Formats: sequence, structure tokens, C-alpha cells
Amino acid sequence: MTLKPHSAIAHAAYHDLLRSLREEAVGDLRGTPTRVERNGRGYWYDSFRVGAEVRKRYLGEDDPQMTARMQAAREAREPAEARRRARARLVRLLRAEGFLGLDPTTGSLMAALAGAGVFRLGGTVVGTHAFRLYEGELNLALSLEQTAQTDDIDIASFERLSLALEDAAAPPVQEVLRDFDFAPVPSLEPGRTWRWRQTQGQALVEFLTPAFGEEGLRDLPALGVQAQALRHLNWLIAEPIPAAIPYRSGVLVQIPRPERFAIHKLIVAERRQGQARLKAAKDRAQAEWLIEALARDRPDDLLDALEDAREQGPRWRERIAASLERMPETAAALAAL
Repeated sequence: MTLKPHSAIAHAAYHDLLRSLREEAVGDLRGTPTRVERNGRGYWYDSFRVGAEVRKRYLGEDDPQMTARMQAAREAREPAEARRRARARLVRLLRAEGFLGLDPTTGSLMAALAGAGVFRLGGTVVGTHAFRLYEGELNLALSLEQTAQTDDIDIASFERLSLALEDAAAPPVQEVLRDFDFAPVPSLEPGRTWRWRQTQGQALVEFLTPAFGEEGLRDLPALGVQAQALRHLNWLIAEPIPAAIPYRSGVLVQIPRPERFAIHKLIVAERRQGQARLKAAKDRAQAEWLIEALARDRPDDLLDALEDAREQGPRWRERIAASLERMPETAAALAAL
């Protein structure tokens, strides 16, 4: 497989776009930044008054970078419109350099979900839409076979985080989806759904959450939706990273770490049964591309993820090994780490 890097200009433009989006995310403060500690972890909120009531809007988990971004936001004086136009120019540059974009419907939906706070409140893009965004993170162009657009948007979040945040999407996620002509898909539990299908097309939005025990439907209070609980997902979405979608003036989301995504694809490929075997081949192709890229540029990260996954238990080791039996070149690359 040939890995083709983007230009140095595209690499710099992507990270400028990502930096600007992250600064903008914490720069629109309505009140006072407040740090709250829960279970030994710190979280930042924008605390403001509405009448006699104090409300809090979740900003992100505490770390030195968050503190620095909030300080920079306080000192920023550049008008918001000028910042938006600067980001739009960066997006145009990325498109000219061959970066993947989104169709208008998907792009505007992702922007609306981001505006409602879905990703700020812990939502993580998974699946093929996340894979496409590693183009910017790894500064590598995707091949023609890998650029096929998928109609599915998969968003995962931790149930416990959703309960702990004491904040909610605004407008509600269900309202956003209805505005884009999505309707709930009936499930086995009457009155509850984790899938929304566009009434005039094939687009499908699915909400997922890690299963700690039995798989089934769980509530995500911060997003106001139900989610399908799945095994292995908690490992995938732990410690997600920010990513910029090159649509209009940019959309800030978060995605799994690429090394975890790659190893997770090896695992889920072996869980596919029946008609889903076509998806298993796609899983392995994405894992192969990521592993080759990471083995070259981030071998320590890849090795840490592989070892950590194998330590999760015998079923994890068996599924990883079964996938690698079908992928001798990838297995050799991992063995050489």
C-alpha cells in the first residue's frame, strides 16, 4: 500500500483550522469559567445567571491546554466574523489541496449537531466518518477506494459522562434531527429508539454507548436520546481527540485515537456475521491503512494500543489474532514494532 502525504501547506492549514475551532469553542463565554471536580477529575463550565438561576454550560475536561485556551480567549480581540472568514479560507485551501469534504446535507447536519453541543457534551464520531477525519490528523491522503461516502453517522458517548455533566444539548438533539427530516426507527423497546433515518433519503444517524454488562438501550441525558450499548466501545472512545471537518468555516468534533480505532477494527471485523461480512472486509481495510501509517510515524502509540487491547482478556486476543491471520502483511508490521 502506498501512503501519500498531503503538502506541508495543507498540514499547516489543517492544524490552524483545528486550533481556531478549539479556541472559538471556549471563547464564547457568557459568564465565568468555573472548574468543578467529580470523582477526582476536573471539568470546566461556563457559569452564568438567567434571572435568579445560575446555569452551567459544559466546556471540557480540565487539562493545561484547556486552561491556556480559555486564557487566550479572554485576551482575544479579533471580531468573530473575521475569525469565521479566516477559517473559511483555510477550508477552501484544504479542499484545493485534495482534502475530503462532506456533501451539503451531511455537512450541515454535523454543523447543527456541533452547534447544539453534541460533541462538546461528550459525543464522539465513530465509524467511517471518523476514519475519513484521520486524513487531517495523520496528514495522509485517502485513496479512491477509501473515499466512498457513507450515509451512516455513528455517534458514541459514555452514559456515565452524560449523567455527570449536568448540561444538555440546546436545541435538543431530537429537534435537530427532525429539522433535517429524520424520524425515529422503531426498536424492540416501544417508545425508545437509538436510530434515526432521513425520511427522504438513506441517511441514518445511530447513537451508541459502551456496554458494561448486557447490551441494550441506555439513556444519554446530556444528548436527550437513547443509545445502543455495545461491548469494546468503552476502549475505543476513551481519551478521544479533536478533529476539524473541512465544511464551510469548519466544524469541530471529536474522534477516537487512531491507534485505538485501528485495533478496534481488527476486533469488530471478527464479530461480523452473515451479510455483515462485507463490512468486515471494510473494517480490515481501514485497520490495514491506519496500521501502516502509524507503524511508520507513531509506532510507540500503536504498540501501546495493541498491548493494552490484548490485556483486556482472551476474547480480545482471539479476535485480534483471527483478523491478523487474514492480513499477513499487517501482522508482520505489528510484529516488527
